[in-house]
Amino acid sequence: MPEKNAENPSPEVRTLDARSLRGLAHPLRIRLLAALRRDGPATASQLGERFGESSGSTSYHLRQLAAHGFVEDAPEHGKGRERWWKAIHDGTRFDESLMYDENPETRGAADVFLQEIATIHAQETNAWLGDAVNWPKEWRRSTDMSDYTLRLSAEQSFELIHRMHELINSYRDLPPAEGAETVRVHTHAFPRRNGE
Repeated sequence: MPEKNAENPSPEVRTLDARSLRGLAHPLRIRLLAALRRDGPATASQLGERFGESSGSTSYHLRQLAAHGFVEDAPEHGKGRERWWKAIHDGTRFDESLMYDENPETRGAADVFLQEIATIHAQETNAWLGDAVNWPKEWRRSTDMSDYTLRLSAEQSFELIHRMHELINSYRDLPPAEGAETVRVHTHAFPRRNGE
């Protein structure tokens, strides 16, 4: 999500419903939307080149994202016939009830969406590991790949997750510092049965 600042006082997050989830739940659409959110407006051709897809494919999926209210035209960037796209919201919130929806298509879309998010997180982590040697030491020591095993109730886990989110979001209020870079923060919390 973009940084919180005077022009963008708080990130605008869209909560998925069954219809919007089914419109988003495609690996390329999820990646296109993420790219527009992180890197700003782009054309179908630019995104196609970035993701190794034809501009026809990216154009089709961008139109689908637009039909479901995730992206819109960015005419201020266009020159001539170029069609530029931009994300409408800063982030997406997944409603866990979608995993238990009575419609099997919605449940399937929830599976696709969550699996793709997990894949993206793993790819981003692996990309960092492959490139870490090219970053200054102060950045390498300022990263984290920790894991913890705790004994919590579902209520305690819920509380922990929300406290982590509050802490992370409090950093959006900080003024830009010299040497600031975009930092990706992944959080994962899930129960595990013994022996798994």
